Amino acid sequence: MSFSFIKDKLAQQQALNLYRRRSPLTIGTGRYLQHQDKQYLNFSSNDYLGLSQHKDIAAAFKQGVDTYGTGSASSSLITGYSCAHQQLEEELAEWLGAPRCLLYSTGFSANSGVLSALGQQTASQYFLDKLSHASLIDGAFNAKAKTKRFAHNDVAQLAKQLSTSTAKDTLIVAEGVYSMDGDTAPLNAINDLALSHNANVLVDDAHGVGVLAEDGSGTLSAQQVAKSDHIIQMVTFGKALATQGAAVLGSEELIEYLINHSRDYIYSTAMPAANAVATLASVKVCKREHWRREKIAELTRQFKQQLDSSIEITDSQSSIIGVLTGSEENALCCQRQLKNLGFWLSAIRPPTVEKGKSRLRVTITVNHNAHDINNLANAINEVLGKCLQNN
Repeated sequence: MSFSFIKDKLAQQQALNLYRRRSPLTIGTGRYLQHQDKQYLNFSSNDYLGLSQHKDIAAAFKQGVDTYGTGSASSSLITGYSCAHQQLEEELAEWLGAPRCLLYSTGFSANSGVLSALGQQTASQYFLDKLSHASLIDGAFNAKAKTKRFAHNDVAQLAKQLSTSTAKDTLIVAEGVYSMDGDTAPLNAINDLALSHNANVLVDDAHGVGVLAEDGSGTLSAQQVAKSDHIIQMVTFGKALATQGAAVLGSEELIEYLINHSRDYIYSTAMPAANAVATLASVKVCKREHWRREKIAELTRQFKQQLDSSIEITDSQSSIIGVLTGSEENALCCQRQLKNLGFWLSAIRPPTVEKGKSRLRVTITVNHNAHDINNLANAINEVLGKCLQNN
């Protein structure tokens, strides 16, 4: 027996060029990845700082396994919370300039868990940027709080919405770096609005932490936003920090509330302590090795300069660049052609991006070199013109 709608829904996805498939990789991180015995230059990884193969972090992980075992075997409120977790929370709070920190198993769980927990009152209201991640949207709309969405980075529209709100408690939700466009939120302007309207701010900095600011402490630091108790930060470990999990940072009161009311935290098995040990080592490498951020910035500038001026890209302020193709069919065509040339890029299609704005998502990491960037830009210049002309 199966659900009656499944076959039709899958057929519809295929007809619309929206069908998604997984690709089992022999090697999935680093400069190259390997699929079906073929090697490709990898421009789809979020391993921005190239730390997934760092010997100090790998050694820390192994040491953590030797000390704590392979898993936590419990939720944090039973026996899953170790000294390694506590040490990581304290290090993150100091690095990111917050009073307290709470670890979650994934970034999705952190975002949805925080918004679900804070949105239990119908007198509360959320204001979400229209390009907010699915985890933020799910968390907001599964809560009792009312939710409004404002046009991407449109501070004027946000100001109008705040001025007409009668909610007792309000929360503005934005991302430090938007994962599909690569642009950053105007956090100082958003924070000014929050202060004038007595609102709180949640910044999802999954793609900013590790990459932005001199010490890698993220978008708030890079934009020199004054941090205080009304600001909540969410950071993930599976991107620039190259481990697994996430953290929420905020006031003492907020963290105590989440420990007692966030179902995603209370009822989830804690991340392995070995992962916490490895993440702590990753943070230390990230803070001291400034050259990694400098190299990413230089390679990103080079890539933008070498693309043909006729090619439309997103207004990126990071090492994430969206190369716009228009239709889903065009995106898949370009992806196939570039794969034939030895480049692995992801075709991003609705609902991840809005209809008509499908794209190739290019992520530049410290693993790349100037030769790689030159070859990719030349290949995109050639392939994009052919695919768009034929379609």
